[in-house]
Amino acid sequence: MTAIKICGLMRQADITALNAAMPEYAGFVFAGGRHHLDPDQARQLIVNLAPMITPVGVFKDNSEAEIEAALATGIQIVQLHGNESESLIKRLQSRGVRVIRAFVGQPTRIPTTAADYVMLDAGAGSGKKLDWTHIPRPRQPLFLAGGITPDNIEQAIASVQPDVIDVSSGAETDGFKDAQKINALVASAHQQERIVSYE
Repeated sequence: MTAIKICGLMRQADITALNAAMPEYAGFVFAGGRHHLDPDQARQLIVNLAPMITPVGVFKDNSEAEIEAALATGIQIVQLHGNESESLIKRLQSRGVRVIRAFVGQPTRIPTTAADYVMLDAGAGSGKKLDWTHIPRPRQPLFLAGGITPDNIEQAIASVQPDVIDVSSGAETDGFKDAQKINALVASAHQQERIVSYE
């Protein structure tokens, strides 16, 4: 079974849809853009999230104080998309916070990082996808993002064998999260078997 994260949640209706579909992770964006939330908005959503779903905060060159404020909302994993330092990653980990280090663009190699997870993304929320036939394997568990939809999720999993599929715009219709698409994505991910060897 492949785990899945639905990202860019903004409304209580989004939380209701996730609680019905039960993905492993829920993404809340603090990095600007159309999905941006402030800590108060995020807290109101996270309090209603099913306890089995792990809330993830998405950041891009936010200050450490902004990350701290977001962690107070119930965020359990920090996802970093900017030029954040390895020392910041280690400081967060020293407090028991797990970290996803995102690398944007088609990778030829994956830089060394102390992060708990690596994400490969075509371009945050762009709807573009990577060339799935040329994906290097990190030593950490891999999140795959970028252009994944209900129509191609099975191909993405078969091609890359990621630990976690990450979907934002592919779970939307007319710019809003679509409960039917969320259900389809989660069902497809959970039906796909992964065969990965770590050497």
